[in-house]
This record gives sequence, structure tokens and C-alpha cells, in this order.
Amino acid sequence: MRNRVTHLALGLLAIIGLGTGTALAAECTAKVEDPIAVTDPALCRELQDAIRDPAGVPLDRYEDIYTEFFGNWCHRDTDQGWVRDVTVRDTGPYTATFIDGAWHSRYNGTHSPVVIWYSPEMYAWMQENRAPEDEGFGPDQSPVPDGAIIVKEMFPAPANTCRDVAVEHLFPTHGAAFMVRQESASADGWFWGYQGWTQAYLDWPADNDSNALPNSGFGMYCVNCHVSARDNGTFSALDNITGTPDTVTMFLDMSPADIGLQDATAALTPSFHDSVVNPVDPAGRLGEPALGYLPDFLEAYPYPDGADKPQLEARLMMPPQTYDHVYMPDHVDPDTGQLLTSDQCLGCHDAGSTGLYFDMTAIDSDTGSLVNLSPYATWGTSPMGLAGRDPIFFAQLASETQTFHADEVPLVENTCLGCHGFLGQRQYDIDQHAATGECGSFSRELVSAVPWPSDAPEAANADYGALARDGISCMACHRMVLGADDTAEAAELAENACALERQQLLNAGLSGFGLTFTGSYLLGPSDELYGPFEDPKTVPMQNALDITPKHNDTIMEAELCGACHTVHLPVLHEGKTIGHIYEQLTYPEWSFSAYRDGTSPDGDLPHGAGETPQTCQQCHMPSVNEDGSPTLSKIASIQEFSRSADTAFIAGPDAIDLPVREGFARHDLVGLNLFLVMMGKQFPDIMGIRTQDPMMLDLAIDPLDYTADAIVQQAQNATATLKVTDITHSDAGLEATVTVENLVGHKFPSGVGFRRAFLTFEVLDDLGKVLWASGRTDGMGRLIDENGDPIAGEIWWDEQCTARIDPEARAHQPHFQVITEQSQAQIYQELVSTPGDGDNPQCGLGAEPAGQLTTSFLSICTEVKDNRLLPHGYLPEDQRIDIALALGANEEMAIDAGSTAVGDDPDYADGKSNGTDTLIYRIPADALDGNPADVRVQLHFQATPPFYLQDRFCTAQGDDRDRLYFMTGHLNLEGTIAEDWKLLIADTQPVAVP
Repeated sequence: MRNRVTHLALGLLAIIGLGTGTALAAECTAKVEDPIAVTDPALCRELQDAIRDPAGVPLDRYEDIYTEFFGNWCHRDTDQGWVRDVTVRDTGPYTATFIDGAWHSRYNGTHSPVVIWYSPEMYAWMQENRAPEDEGFGPDQSPVPDGAIIVKEMFPAPANTCRDVAVEHLFPTHGAAFMVRQESASADGWFWGYQGWTQAYLDWPADNDSNALPNSGFGMYCVNCHVSARDNGTFSALDNITGTPDTVTMFLDMSPADIGLQDATAALTPSFHDSVVNPVDPAGRLGEPALGYLPDFLEAYPYPDGADKPQLEARLMMPPQTYDHVYMPDHVDPDTGQLLTSDQCLGCHDAGSTGLYFDMTAIDSDTGSLVNLSPYATWGTSPMGLAGRDPIFFAQLASETQTFHADEVPLVENTCLGCHGFLGQRQYDIDQHAATGECGSFSRELVSAVPWPSDAPEAANADYGALARDGISCMACHRMVLGADDTAEAAELAENACALERQQLLNAGLSGFGLTFTGSYLLGPSDELYGPFEDPKTVPMQNALDITPKHNDTIMEAELCGACHTVHLPVLHEGKTIGHIYEQLTYPEWSFSAYRDGTSPDGDLPHGAGETPQTCQQCHMPSVNEDGSPTLSKIASIQEFSRSADTAFIAGPDAIDLPVREGFARHDLVGLNLFLVMMGKQFPDIMGIRTQDPMMLDLAIDPLDYTADAIVQQAQNATATLKVTDITHSDAGLEATVTVENLVGHKFPSGVGFRRAFLTFEVLDDLGKVLWASGRTDGMGRLIDENGDPIAGEIWWDEQCTARIDPEARAHQPHFQVITEQSQAQIYQELVSTPGDGDNPQCGLGAEPAGQLTTSFLSICTEVKDNRLLPHGYLPEDQRIDIALALGANEEMAIDAGSTAVGDDPDYADGKSNGTDTLIYRIPADALDGNPADVRVQLHFQATPPFYLQDRFCTAQGDDRDRLYFMTGHLNLEGTIAEDWKLLIADTQPVAVP
């Protein structure tokens, strides 16, 4: 049926003489010989009720309805009371500039030139509310009635090329944007759609080749302009219907016909709005993966059981981003609230969304392209924006539920997806509790729920899947409540009942801010959002979403990040919870460092601010330029009065003109996980994401490229430094001292425990040949010795994934103060072990490692090693305890934030850290195969070390494992800063041996 509708539309073009290859008259390319009229009046009458009820059927069925309705030109049925504008008219100025001997034209309309058709209900309403005497900023006398329809047929620019042609002989070459009023269906009260006669633009079924922004639906990005109407979301004016061609809204027209250059060629830049609706390739790859599995990969990770390796197939594809669309209903139950996907924000908080103004951008000095610095663009491709589609996370979850804790699947999935799928898990809990009085158990299966086919059972859960896949999205932060007073109020809201239950499950015994750990914070009322700027303009967001933006200082507090970046988890063992442990302490590490600001939402903390206070946001959401001056920008892109004063029935400047804000923050939110971003660049089809920003298109650097560059800049300029000193060479051998300095505000590495960094120390001859090396790697980033064999700790499983290699030995590289062999490497990492055997395994502080090394988040019994680089000014344990208790945590958090198995290394002495580690490389003369000329030291980072990947492939099964296997097996890092699966952080370059 859906393909048949498309073919009907194309067949109709042939009938009226406007095929895709037809050359039309030069003066008006939309002109057709025969008048366009209703094709089948009886069919139009049959569809008149269905077209007016878009919420009455699923979108795929409604797409069929409107395609058939418009394909039969039912909206031109004047016998049924439809009326239209008196003539084709511009929606903005048409400008021409003479450059290098040629005219270059640009159309600056919000749409292409239009003839708007109005249904009888809409026309009657306009007669009562939108006559010339009704002009002004005040509200309309009455609401637009349900079932009213506006159809904006669009034509070539400028309008004067077709103004002399009777409208009946004009074919809408640029399609039609249409609006159907259904006030009870959504907050803004309109269904927004796009009809193409030369091509059908159907959102369902979505496909992984485009992952495009939806063209039709409730809650569409169109509101970025329409919320600026004075009322009812429309600028419709009776003058355009009842006037004359000379009295309709007019704009500047510099087309050649007006400036006496009819024979000149003007290169026309098309309507930007048309480009947004019809993007060329929104999911194009930004890097070419390997054509086949990489040989180094297959050598390191043979596919388990010798089975056929996964190939590119449908089962590996994440659902297309097109489906990630959850809008605000007209009425929100105060007991449930409604969380929204980020596409409800992008219309205003993405740059260029009006197609006319480009606030929130800068010019890239290297390429001359624009850089999209808007909240949506910078967040969307960050690890936060990709969290709900992260193939590494989903493979980890598969290991947890299939191997590590198969007897606790609901607890594991609900806990883990409460962070990576925050909005979906939280909304599911809210709705389940409202319906049954019990909290739900959000599952991996729900993450994959999509609305098509609309009659499939999973379609009923599509909103939860969309919210979960949207990652750590806008509302996850902008509805967060912190501080004792606000939290007490929020605790009374029914929507937080399950969040309170989660707090007791994960954070029992903690209090205050400590209860929010592991993403267990409360949400504010569903009709409020919080931001950092005072006196926000409220009308646009209220018109679009029935939400009031409010100023709240806590959104600039480090605790906003700390609620999720302090991870407190149960220790699961043989189906029981035997304790709780801190899996991740990034926020506490900062709060114990020289970068702490000494405050919290509840007041000052013990021991005050550090020597160089700087919050998480100041590093990861920079709001200053390179010269240190504050960034200046508007924070949204909407239709403003001062820029659109000629628009009829627009709201007044006090309501919609946005001020320039000082300290506009880029939502970069990056760490060092370049590998995930590279996966997004090379496999957008598998991850189901767009690579091109849906508003800026090719006017700006693609967001994934921007994010990758932000990671590289952070890695090389703001993470760590290296120096090599005291180089000596004698008959006994060569010796050198290496010092690494941590520049970040927490441990390095930080975050999930499997991240690691390591030093590569090389001795080179005068031709650059490596004579000796510690920390060299193979093509997959495995640390190897001089014979090419992986060193201790790099391989956990046998080649067939049938058994761990001597798991009780817990083989690994210890922390070194002196390295003498090529089989030794200084690795900065945290390693943890499972509970040991027996009826009463001991876990937590003071427990000796008794189990095996593990990558399971929920099996962490005790630390085996933690020699990660401490930040500058790290406080002694007693002062850390003071701060931990003040935050509502416990002593364990402060003690666990220390170091483990570092011996007597003075760089890790309690309270003495200066953010560095110094070690000596002492190489015996007989180990040097030649005469040393230089030494070189590099610091590398691995987000997913080889032992971690091997553990995923050996402990998980099914689609989530195979997706990660395929992507890592084809990820092409050659020639990049992450070649050989190691991200370069610092490099001394060759330093001469005296």
C-alpha cells in the first residue's frame, strides 16, 4: 500500500505533464499546461474526516491517508469550501550580489514562495480572528477549531517568476508543508507534515541508510518559528486571501528581472528550509571502515566456537534515530509527567533551525566552514548523546545478564539502563507506578521497541525505547533537582516514587546528596526546566511544550555531574547481594582535589576550595573563548520579532526577542573515548544515527567531526604532560627518569574502571630503529614484549573462549617504580576482583583479593590495583572523609578514592600528591642491540583495553555481542591519532642520549 501511494503520486505527475525530466517554460518552472483540479471528489469526501484526525490512527496509516488526500488535490476543492491566497507570494527577501563577474542570488524565506490553501474551518476562524483590524500582539478571540487545515504549497523563488500564472496552472515543485489542528493531541496543538508530489516522504518505516529527522508528526521542529505567532501557532492573515496580488505581504526582490539583467545568469542558493526537509545524505559515513575483518583483529580475537563471523546484517542495526520522537501531549497527568526526546529541543536549541539566523556558530579558521556550537549539536554526538546507542555498553550488559549474573537479569538491566537509558527507564517506572502502584523493571528488550509496524506488540512501548536510545538527554540534566529544600519538595511528587525506591536499593545508608548516586536523583515538576541564565524568555517554550524555563544555579554545580559520576552498586554473588561498593568515583576524586570549589547545593563543604577551583562544567562544557573571554551568543534559534517584524500576527518583542548571553556553554561533554565516536563516524547505519546535523546540514562541520576534534584537543592539550630527565649511558647500560603529570581534575584515567593509560618507552639508534622498548603494542593495542608476545595481563581467555587462563592468579602488570625488562609496562589502571569461593566471601575495604579479575560492574568485591594518576592537591584520607560525610556518603567512599598496590611510591603518599608519577627505566647494556642515540616516551590511552574486549566476546552472545565484534573488527584507525587502538596523549619526541 505504501509503495503504491508513492507510485500514484508519480503517475499523477505524468498525467499533468510535469515529469521529473520535463523542461518547463523559463519564466515559471512550476507552470503546467492543464489546470490542476480535484482528481476524485468522491474520494476526497471519503477522506475528509480521516484527514482531520491525525491522532486517531498510527502515523504510517495517517501517512497513507494524507498522501492519498493530497495526491488527489483534495485541498484544492473549492466546492467544499477550501480557499487560497490570492497569488503566489514570497516568505522572505530575495537578494542578489555581484561577485567575480557573476550574480549570486539567495532566497531568504522561511519557506519557498507559497500559495496557502485553507480548509473551511480555518477560513471561518480567520474571518473572525485575523482580519486587518485584528492586528496586534494580543491573543486571538478564539482558538483554532479542531480539524482546521493549512496547506502551504511551495514554488520556485522568487515569487514574481510565477505571479502572472493562474494558480490553477501552478504545480507545487517544492512540495507542501501542512498543518492539521488537533488541540487535544499535543502541547502546541498541531500535526505538522510534508507532502511531496515528485517523491513521497514517509517516515515509517524508517531506514538505517538515512536515520533522518521525521518529516511529519506532532511535536515537530516547525515550532521554532510558529511558537512566535501571537497565538494559536499560526501567522495566517485574512489579507492574503481577500486582498489583491498587490496587497499580499511583500518582501525585497532583487531578482534579475527587477534590476535589468534579464540575460545575466544568477547562481541561486536554494531555500535553506527545502534543504532541511530534503537532506542529501543525513547518514553518510564520515570515514571508511575496513572492507573486511582486520587480520590483526582476527588474530587477537578469534570468533568464539569457530562459528561464522557476523556480517553486516539487519539484526546488528540499532533502530533508526528517526523513531526517537516523543512529544509533549496536550495534558500531562501530574502523577506521571512526561519526559521528552531531544528532537523536541533541537528546533530551537540547534543552530540554523530557522534557516535564516545562525546564532550559536563560529567560523572554523582551518576550513572556513561554520562550527555548530549549539547545545543540541555539541551534545548529540558526545558520549553522553550516544550513551543510549553505545555498542560497548550493550555488549557489557549482555555479559552481565548472560554470564556474570544470569540469575539477576531484571535487577541488572533496570540498574544499568537507569543511567545509559535514563529517560526511558525513568518514564517506564513512572508510568508503571501510576498504573499499578509498583515500580517497573526496564529491560534491554524495551530499548529496541519502535512504533513500526504499528500493529506489532512492541509498538505500545515505542516511546520508552525512543527515550532510552536518546542517551543522557536534555531532560536528564535540565529537570534534575538537587539541594535539601528542592529535593524535599520533589519527593512529594508521585513521579519520583520509584526514584526514591532506587535510592534505597542502591544507596541505603547514605543521605543527602549521597542518595542521588548512580543516577538516582529526583526530577522537578514536569512543567519546569532549569537553566543557568536569569530571566529566561518563557513564551516560546510555553507555546511549544507547556513548559516554563526557570533559572536555577544548581545546573552549574559540579554535583549535577556527580549524581551520575559517582556509581555505587550492589555486589552480586550467587543470586544474592552481599554488599555495596563504589564502581566509579570521578566526582569524589574532583571534590578531593585542588580543583574542588568547596561548595555544594546545600552549602559550603569542609576544607573549602582547592588552589585552582574549577567545576566539571568549566572543563567539559567550556563557556570561554581561546583567549579566556566569555562566549557571547543567543541560546536558541527562533523567529524573533526584531528579525521578522513584517510577519503578520507575530508576538511582540518582549515575548520572543532573545538577549545575547554571556557565558554561553558548549555542551561538548567529552572525555577521551575517541573510539566510540569513530564507530559513529564509520558505522552510522549500524548505530542508527545521522552524521549530518539536521538543521545546519553541510553549512557546518559535521557534529561527529567536531566531537572527535574536541576529544583530540582535550587529549593533547589538557590531559597530561611527559618529560624525560637524568638520561645516563655507561658500560652498565642506560638509565632515564620519566615523569608524568596529570592535568585533569580527577584521577587519570577516571570513569569506568576498565579504562587505562600506559607509557611507551623506546631506546632508538641514530636511524630511529627501536633497540629496546617497554609498552610497545601490536595492531590491536595489546602490550607485547620484544618477541611480539602479549605481556602478563593482556589475555584473559584461551583462543576458543572456553576457559579463563589461570584466573585465580590475577595476572597483571604491577605498579612500577623501576622498569628493567621489555615484558614490563607502566599501566595506570584500576583492576578489581570478584568475590572468592566460600559461603561468606569478604568484600569492600580491607578485604584481600580472593576471586578472579573481572570486568563485571556488579561483581566488584575488592580492588587489586589502582595506580591511576592522582590529581593535583589530592587531600589526605582524613580530610577526604570529612568531605564524604558532609556530602551524605560514607567513609568508604573517601578511602576507596585512594590508591591500591602502589607500594611505597612517594608520588602516591597520602596527602602528598602533586599530580605526578616518576619512575626510572634501567636497561642493562646486554639488552641493547646497538648504540643508543635517543630515547622517546609516549603516553597512550585505551577506552576499551584488549582484555576488556576479549572478555566481551567470550562472556556475551547474540546481537549485542556480534554488533560490537563486527564494528571493532572493521574499525579503521589507520593514520589517525588512535592508530593501533591507542590514543596518543603526550609525546616527548626523541631526546638525545648524552
